Amino acid sequence: MDELKSPLQKLWPEPLLGKAAGIKLVALDVDGIMSDGKIYFSANGDELKGFNILDGLGLKQLMAAGITVAVITGRSSPLTEKRMNDLKITHLMQGREDKKIALQELVSTLGIAPENIAYMGDDLPDLPAIRYAGLGVTVPNGYWLVKEHADYCTHATGGSGAVRELCDLLLTAGGHLNATLTPYLES
Repeated sequence: MDELKSPLQKLWPEPLLGKAAGIKLVALDVDGIMSDGKIYFSANGDELKGFNILDGLGLKQLMAAGITVAVITGRSSPLTEKRMNDLKITHLMQGREDKKIALQELVSTLGIAPENIAYMGDDLPDLPAIRYAGLGVTVPNGYWLVKEHADYCTHATGGSGAVRELCDLLLTAGGHLNATLTPYLES
């Protein structure tokens, strides 16, 4: 079978692919990245949040390729915990306003160098972690200053496939994209 390529691959410059090739840990914010950044409340005060299914499968593909996935969020939400449990993401850090310190604690535990980390966030609390990571990623609907400091801004917006786009970038750069897609073409 021919090598499969993401249609976005032609938009990914070689220096970006080079940075992405060595990523061993992806750390993600939740609101504005894994969700659209809106928080909905029912009449009873229950919090509601939407997660993109495409992002979820992309994260499973990353983990199958040996890339560790972590979530660092400033808010604490049972909905986030439920979604991460469903995805089998074991590194969940909620209620962490200083995301760079949380990320440093995580990499210290895992023994991963900063240049082998990708961090994806959209707002000012994410900025120090984006600047610390070897690959800082944001979304088009992120805050302007964050976009100025990120190595890459996805084409998809937060909550609408941006995480899956990052997954495809990392799988492509690491040479894993074909292996993760081919099984779906063989059935």
